Order: sequence, then structure tokens, then C-alpha cells
Amino acid sequence: MSLNTPHDARFDTQIDRRGTDCAKWDSMHDIFGVSPDTGLSMWVADMDFHPPACVQTALQGMIDHGIYGYYGDETSYRDAVQWWMQTRHGWKIEHDWIFNTHGLVNGTGMCIDTFTAPGDGVVLFTPVYHAFARVITQAGRKVVECPLAQTDGRYTMDFDAYDAQMTGSEKMVILCSPHNPGGRVWTRDELQQVADFAQRHDLILVSDEIHHDLAMPGHTHTPAALIDGVTDRLVMMTATSKTFNLAGHHTGNVIIQDPDLRAQFARRMAALGMSPNSFGLVMARAVYTPDGAAWVDDLIQYIDGNRQLFDAQIKAIPGLQSMALESTYLSWVDFSGTGMAQDEVIRRIQQDAQIAANHGTSFGGGGEPFMRFNIGTQRARVEDACARLAKAFGDLQ
Repeated sequence: MSLNTPHDARFDTQIDRRGTDCAKWDSMHDIFGVSPDTGLSMWVADMDFHPPACVQTALQGMIDHGIYGYYGDETSYRDAVQWWMQTRHGWKIEHDWIFNTHGLVNGTGMCIDTFTAPGDGVVLFTPVYHAFARVITQAGRKVVECPLAQTDGRYTMDFDAYDAQMTGSEKMVILCSPHNPGGRVWTRDELQQVADFAQRHDLILVSDEIHHDLAMPGHTHTPAALIDGVTDRLVMMTATSKTFNLAGHHTGNVIIQDPDLRAQFARRMAALGMSPNSFGLVMARAVYTPDGAAWVDDLIQYIDGNRQLFDAQIKAIPGLQSMALESTYLSWVDFSGTGMAQDEVIRRIQQDAQIAANHGTSFGGGGEPFMRFNIGTQRARVEDACARLAKAFGDLQ
């Protein structure tokens, strides 16, 4: 079955990424036992699309110049970040609020290192992006899981329950906004509740907004910085990586308005000798432009088409249900209705369907019955994945 979803040659054209040292395709056999020759890679969160042409133009300019020295004056880069946040998100920022990190997992680690101490608790609303727990644990801090509730098939927060969990040892809360893996775009009221929770328990609030540009039609992302009463404890994290498929540039922004928090972070950056990747800054500067904005608008329409197709065909398989995708290109599929043990679900997906997808358990408590599928790929591959899943679970028809 194929829906009447929009096509775009820029995104429909299949690109063979095998044999290019690509984590998504070249690592899938070692991790999932799925051959890149016969299988589909739908796990790690990068897309199978070329970035906008302005990226290639900017990099070609560097190549033509032929000198690859240290990046100097960041004014033009900060101008671009400032323009993007104001134009796309209605958020006015200042140059000196912006720190450049080597991606946002690094940014998360830097925040934990700067604002907490070994043994401190760091709150996560789970299930959530798996790298958070890994970084927290490796830093000698304690993961405090506050489970998300499901209301009408979407995630919601229960702050009465979370308040009761707090012991006073918690020093930070990390919010994934929009939410990965559930795809929620948190409402302004929900964000206010998060801010109030952080205030009540004197927590630094780190808001990872890496997917903020990818809200589906009918949904609008609100930066946490626009919420009342939060700037004295807020750290914002943004990047071009997910938006423009530039994950390999390992470039992210940690944006801090409060001067005291900013001074602490600056000292830690200096102590670790952190400095920017010139290639990453050049690419990011190229896409934070009107050309980049037009490309993202088209990308969202294409991903929304993939979403409609994937959701409809998943729903047609008895026992399977995908959570409503309000943002990201990551579909969170619930297999609990099959009545199968998780091992059997994984076996059918990896061995029978030959699809590499993320296991729900890796996202923390509440992820057990789910699998995460990356639909940021060509429409034909999404259709192929749906056909494979229908066959692998064909006995449920």
C-alpha cells in the first residue's frame, strides 16, 4: 500500500552509504547481526539524505582555499546562530551566550562535569535518548529515572509522582525537547511545569533541543528559554546536526543566558582546552541561512509523508502501534499488543525482516515493549521496511 504522500527527488534518490566508514550502515552487522547487503539500517539518528547544496558550496570554498588552520573570529558563526534562533524560533540571544562544543553528547557531558559532582543525582524523564544515561553513569553520577506516563497514546509527565521521588541529592534535570524517542513536542504549559519542578528542587535544567527544527506540520516547538522563571538555572543545547544531516561535524551549541552559570561553564571549557572544529562551524554557518531554512521546510514535508506511510502500514499489522510523531524522524513502535516476549520481537525484526532498529530497553524504564525506527530515509526504503515487517509478523494477520 502506498499513500498519496509528497515526493522530492532530492530526498527520493537512494544513496549507497556502505563502505564509507558510515556508522549507520557499516556497523549494523556487528551490532544487530543484519547484513548491510541485504538489510535495512533504521537505527542511529542520522538521515540518508544529502544536506542542502549550500553545505557543499561552503566546503568547496575551504578546499579551493587549501589551508586548514585554526578557526579564528567566530563573529559570523554567532551571527548565523543568532539569526536562526530569532527567525525560526522567536528566541533572541546574544553572542556571548554561545559556547561551541563537539556535539551535544559532549555538551551534555560538559554540563554534568561543570554543574554536578560525583554521586549527585541527575533526573531523566524516561524512556529517553540513551546517551544521557551513559554519560551520567560514566561521570560517576546517579541516574534518577522519572517515568513518563502514556495518556491517549502519547507521553505525559506526572510531577506529583516526580516530586515524591526527589531526595535532595539531585542537582540537575535533563529534558529532551522535542522528545526522543517518543516524538513529543512539549506544550508551553508542560515546559512551565518542568521549569517549576526544577525551581522547587533547585535543579540545573539542561534542555537538549537538538530536534527543535523538525516539528511536523501542525506542531510548534517552544524553546525552554521562553518559559517564565527559568533563566537563572537554564542551559540550552542546540545544533545543526539532526536538522541538516551533519552529525559527523560534531558541532553543537551550549547557550547560557545567566552570567554566573556562563562563567562556570567558560572556566570548565578553558580548563579542558576546548576549541571549535573549523569544518563544523563553516557547515553550520552555511545552513543557518535562508537557503537552509527553505531546505528544512521541504525536508519536513517529506518526512511527514514518510510518517504517514509508516504509521498507516504499522497500524495494519495486528498488535503494533506507532506513537504519534510530532517531531523528529524517529518512529517509536509499541509491540506489546503482539503478546510476544521482547526477544522474539527483536528476532523477527533483525533475523526475519533484516532491519536494524534500536531496542526500546536502551532508552531506560518504559522502553521495554518498543523499538525505534529511523524513517529519515528514502520513501522506497520506508515502503520496503513496512513490507518486511508485515511479512515478519504475518502470522498475526
